This record gives sequence, C-alpha cells and structure tokens, in this order.
Amino acid sequence: MTAVRTKKVISLNSVFRYFLLLLAILFFGMVLRQNERDKKTANRIDSVIAVLPEKILPGDPVMITINASSSPVVVRVDGTIIPMVIHNGKHRAFAAIPFEEKEKDKKIEVKLGNGQLYTKIINIIPRKNIEKPLGIPDKMGGNTQTAGKALVSNLESENKFITNIETSPTALWSKSFVSPLKTLFVTDEYGYGRNTVGYNITHKGADFRAATGTEVMAINSGIVRVARLFNTYGNTIILDHGNGLSSLYMHLSGIKVKVGQRIEAGQIIGYSGQTGYASAPHLHLSIKVNGISIDPVKFLHFFNVL
Repeated sequence: MTAVRTKKVISLNSVFRYFLLLLAILFFGMVLRQNERDKKTANRIDSVIAVLPEKILPGDPVMITINASSSPVVVRVDGTIIPMVIHNGKHRAFAAIPFEEKEKDKKIEVKLGNGQLYTKIINIIPRKNIEKPLGIPDKMGGNTQTAGKALVSNLESENKFITNIETSPTALWSKSFVSPLKTLFVTDEYGYGRNTVGYNITHKGADFRAATGTEVMAINSGIVRVARLFNTYGNTIILDHGNGLSSLYMHLSGIKVKVGQRIEAGQIIGYSGQTGYASAPHLHLSIKVNGISIDPVKFLHFFNVL
C-alpha cells in the first residue's frame, strides 16, 4: 500500500510541474506578443512623429515633424498648443525646453484630420553645470560691486522689455533658415554661467567670431520689431519670424534697418561690434521660441546651417 501511495504522489507532482511549465510558457508567450504589439505601436508613432534633436537638454529647441497622409489639426506639448508651419512639404512645429526645466519628460500629442490621436513621450537629459569667470569692461565700470549691481539691474530691465515683444500669429517665413554671417565660428556657447563680481549670469545665446563692421544677415524673413541701443545688449535688432519665433542680434556696431520693416532671409541688417556688455567684437545671436531663449546653434543645425 505504501508503494502505491508513493507512485500516486510522484504522479501528482509531475502533473503539477507540467501545469506550472504550461502556465509559464503561456505567460511568456503573452509577454512576447505584448512586446511585439508595443514595438509596432512605437514604430508607428515614430513614423508619424519625428523629433529632433535625438538627445534633448534644458534650453534646447525641439523640432516636431509630422509624417502622415492626413494633415495634422493640432500639436500639443504638455497640453500647450504649438503653432505649425509647412517647410519642405512637411508639417513642422517648434517647441522650447526652458533652461530652468526640471521635468524629466514631455508629452507630445498630435491630432490628425481623420481623428487619429498620436502621443509620444520625449525625455529631457539634465544639463551639466558649467561656469566661467567673466569680468566687466572698464567702459561699464570695471569689476566693482557697483558696476555688477548696475549690470544685473539693466539686464533685468532689458530682458523684461524684450520678453513683452509679441510675434505675428502666423509664420512669416517659408524658405529655410540661413547663416547670420558668411563664416560661422562659435566662440562662446549657449548655457554656461558667467561669474561676474559675485553674480552668475547665464549665457542664453551663442557668440560668433566677427570683426567690427562684419556684415550681419537675417537668418530668415520677418519683420523688424526692435532696432535700438540698449545699455547692456548694445545695438540690438530683433526680427519677428511669426508663430512665436524671433531672432536677436546684439552688440552691433551699426544698424541698417528700421522698426516695422519687412526683411528677407540673408538680407544685411547690421554690422557686428562690441557695444554694450562686450569686451571684444563679435555677434551674439539669440533665438526665442514662444518667449523662451533656446540654443541657436542647435536650432540652425535643423536647417544644416552649422
């Protein structure tokens, strides 16, 4: 009787093990099928929503290209509608990641004319903190606390003025963006902190090598919204390209355009210099997307300028 019972126990154990094995096979089969479905869904979304740059940092521009047979009705980033423009036959939208951004991802939503809704999550990579010393030129008071306080105060005032400048609700450009100089050589990049007599001032633009009097050209068509001398930014031109996009040319030695003037891509608008807070002649170029200063070098990369 004992031997018979042992065989029954062994038989039951075998059945139980086979049952567990079958469940495991079924489970992993479901996981593999779900992974395949997820992969196909991701590939389908990537084919509809293309995003540049591939690695996105705080302070970066984001170019969203929609590839679909049905035209997009609306593009949103974290719920905010982003204006679209047609360039090279593609619907595109430009978003900006603020330099101070702390969130690790953003949600892009694209609604097509046929009612389909596509969602894509983009990841934001933390930016390295880089700081460099930068003094105050003698023409602005030198490296003193008084000069530093005046510099920061003027920057706040000028930035407030510039931030309140509105752009056209429609795109004022259709052709590709072009270089602001005949030759581009970056001397100071976007995003590092400038240590100035106890103050840390973030460089929210890019500086390009340019001797005094070098011709500066509009990076695209638009309307002149500002053409004047600022205390800190020196002679400055701001072009409105529409859809929340604007370009700023600073520290110029001369201005060749007037407010309200319509400008074409590549047109000479001024001459490089070192007016304002500048210790050597150069062109400082800033680009704003919906009022947010982004890395102009990465923006120009979208159009193969750099």
